[in-house]
Amino acid sequence: MSRILVAMSGGVDSSVAAALVAREGHEAVGVWMRLHDVADSYSEFKKSCCSLDAADDARRVAAQLDIPFYVMNLEREFDAGVLQPFLDAYLDGRTPSPCVDCNTYVKFGALLGRARHLYDCEAVATGHYARRVVASDGSARLARAVDTDKDQTYFLYGLRQDQLEHARFPLGELNKPEVREIARDLGLVTADKPESQEICFVPGGDYREALRDRAGWQETPGPIVDGDDGERVGEHRGAAAYTVGQRQGLGVALGAPRYVSRIDPLTNTIQLGRRKDLETNEFQVERASFVVGSAPATADGSFRADVRIRHRATPIAATVRPATRGEPDRGGRWVVETDAPVWAAAPGQAAVFYDGEVVLGGGRISRPDAATRPDAATRPDAATRPDAAELRASA
Repeated sequence: MSRILVAMSGGVDSSVAAALVAREGHEAVGVWMRLHDVADSYSEFKKSCCSLDAADDARRVAAQLDIPFYVMNLEREFDAGVLQPFLDAYLDGRTPSPCVDCNTYVKFGALLGRARHLYDCEAVATGHYARRVVASDGSARLARAVDTDKDQTYFLYGLRQDQLEHARFPLGELNKPEVREIARDLGLVTADKPESQEICFVPGGDYREALRDRAGWQETPGPIVDGDDGERVGEHRGAAAYTVGQRQGLGVALGAPRYVSRIDPLTNTIQLGRRKDLETNEFQVERASFVVGSAPATADGSFRADVRIRHRATPIAATVRPATRGEPDRGGRWVVETDAPVWAAAPGQAAVFYDGEVVLGGGRISRPDAATRPDAATRPDAATRPDAAELRASA
């Protein structure tokens, strides 16, 4: 049996994950990660997964299971790999996916590295609803959870093969009611604890507060224009306060409903469109990665996949092809051509490729003008930030 580190958030899922690891005869080591200081300053976060109350719940569960428990400070790693890219994305008119970065760079980057080198652990187990399966060639595959409503593989697409080999997902074959029942049978103090739904470092669920407090963002009014003709129809309070697909809070009345279709932070302009204007059968992704290290091998480099552009969104069949035909692409750029239209493919969101139940990989949806934006190469992100690259390699 193996020595396995369990990332314990203080919630029921990670508590049961720890219990199952121990039940299987492994030597479980519980760790709660301190990732930021938000709960120190905002009273409404005292019950969040990153608060000291959550740490106390995790400690109490570890005591019930009779496993060692530690607190690990990963604030620096979280800041470099998750928080700063999150702020940069909104300031650049993109919609970030912080949970993807947290899993890739922190939980299965920095935490996995420390688990193996400091605690002599073979693997890291989490409370994710996902499955790790072994293919006929011995390589690891990331597969959807049995509980499709709770499946979290969308947020795990960035894992490399070497990371997945040392990842364990004890809840992958269970559904949520079964997890609750196991916790109750064991008498765990977290058995009936409500789930945390908010982004763990965003006070009150409003990301604008994080922009103000941590990036010095100030509301700077600018024009709202309608459609491609650019007719000015109103004024917004600051481009970073809006996301593609947003309808509420625009302050305009134009008869038919309007949605944010484009955000240009360089000119501080918000462009609106009708719902059909936000439909597309083609978009580009960048910084793509594949779980087995490379895309499916085909004669022309393209492959078929089901593509999901939001967590829990219905996957849509598509053809994925290299952005530069016949040429190496160091930016990990691919073009996705969907069989049916997708709505509001927002720059920055993750697009994840599936082959049935198996995750092939994914990338971030690009801005339509990414190649020509003068600041495109100067704004740091999680892929190029030195500290984040170091985290990704640390496992």
